[in-house]
Amino acid sequence: MANFELTKEFLDLLIESIEKGDRAKITEEVVGLYPADIATILYELDGPQAHYVFQFLDTEKGADVLSSIDSDDRKRFIKEQFTAEEIAEYVNFFDSDDAVDLLNEQPIEIREQVIALLEDREHARFILDLLHYPEDVAGGLMQKELVKVYEDQTVSECVEQIRDQAESVDKVFAVYVVDENNKLKGIVALKEIVLARKNTKIQNVVREDIVSVETTMPGEEVAEVMQRYDLEAVPVVNTIGRLLGRITIDDVVDFITEKAEEDFQAVTGITGEAEEDDSVWELAKSRLPWLVVGVIGSLLAATVIKGFEGQLSRVTALAMFIPIMGSTGGNVGIQTSSLIVQSLAERTALAIGLGERLMKITQVALVNGLVIGIMAGGYVLLTGDSQLFWVVCLALLSVVFLASFMGTITPLLLDKFGINPAVASGPFITTANDLVGIGTYFLIANWLL
Repeated sequence: MANFELTKEFLDLLIESIEKGDRAKITEEVVGLYPADIATILYELDGPQAHYVFQFLDTEKGADVLSSIDSDDRKRFIKEQFTAEEIAEYVNFFDSDDAVDLLNEQPIEIREQVIALLEDREHARFILDLLHYPEDVAGGLMQKELVKVYEDQTVSECVEQIRDQAESVDKVFAVYVVDENNKLKGIVALKEIVLARKNTKIQNVVREDIVSVETTMPGEEVAEVMQRYDLEAVPVVNTIGRLLGRITIDDVVDFITEKAEEDFQAVTGITGEAEEDDSVWELAKSRLPWLVVGVIGSLLAATVIKGFEGQLSRVTALAMFIPIMGSTGGNVGIQTSSLIVQSLAERTALAIGLGERLMKITQVALVNGLVIGIMAGGYVLLTGDSQLFWVVCLALLSVVFLASFMGTITPLLLDKFGINPAVASGPFITTANDLVGIGTYFLIANWLL
């Protein structure tokens, strides 16, 4: 199958075929595509048109398409276009973790109706088991479908178990070995099963040095574990070691991507989950809180400037360098805080201490401050305002020092008080550094002039 590229001509032709009810043309153009490509097409159609296209897909492929659609778009699409009966047909083909994600997007009454309508009652039980876990911990990321055998079984019996269980498992990375109490004992690679003699006991080929995670482990730590040990899947156990499910690499990638989008929105001053097609009020509400913080900071900075209007009236050239003080402080603070937030996210026992960190930050600030100060001082001399040379040089050096300190301390303090530094650092640092930068500038100007 060739790579698909969505073009305006293709979309116009498809919409025309939908409006005419040309079933043959729709089947020819859409049905043979990959589910992810079909999902791309559906983003460009309105709800009724997209629902109409679904009629031409078999149920299993329709389920794959639904799982490829972004969560927020899928939530609206299903709510507006699908009945509980239709949803249940597709959920029958979802892995349990993906089914829980979809059902959590729906109202409670629809969720309960869908679970009651599921044909596979074991699948329904799996979903119910997962629904009570928060979505950002291992229990919320895991799927119940896996292949397991008992340690006292033979390789021949294990092969039969794999044949029976693998029908409901899309990807079999390894076979999990448990005891009679369902406690995880280890794993057996498929290669070991193929090479072992059929009468060999599983306990003789099991690998016991297995990495597992508990249901309550945060998703970020699960991702770190899988990255550190280069795992394609990791088993999930409860506090007494009983095997409950597994987390596959695609689930972790989805989780990391979603978290990265949330952190990016938070750093840029957007609260909640804002989407381009949200209402005007929802978009405004997501941006407003930190804009208010920024405006308050700017008003305070204006108050600082007003307090030094005597100096401004005597040396009007001081006004030329107000913007560079605020912007330099903000940029340095954000750069420093970004590194600190990253180190907090990847913290280990080998992380450097506060004293060593401050020493390194001071050295970096000294180098940056000297370079920036000399550059700005050179510009001052070129413009003929030689009386401001030392004011601008010393002010920029001081601003870089103070902004580096603020960028280091603020995330650490926020983290200590249980506030997500990725969310709150940016607005606080930008506002504080505007005040510090401008205040420092005028204090040095008042001292030297």
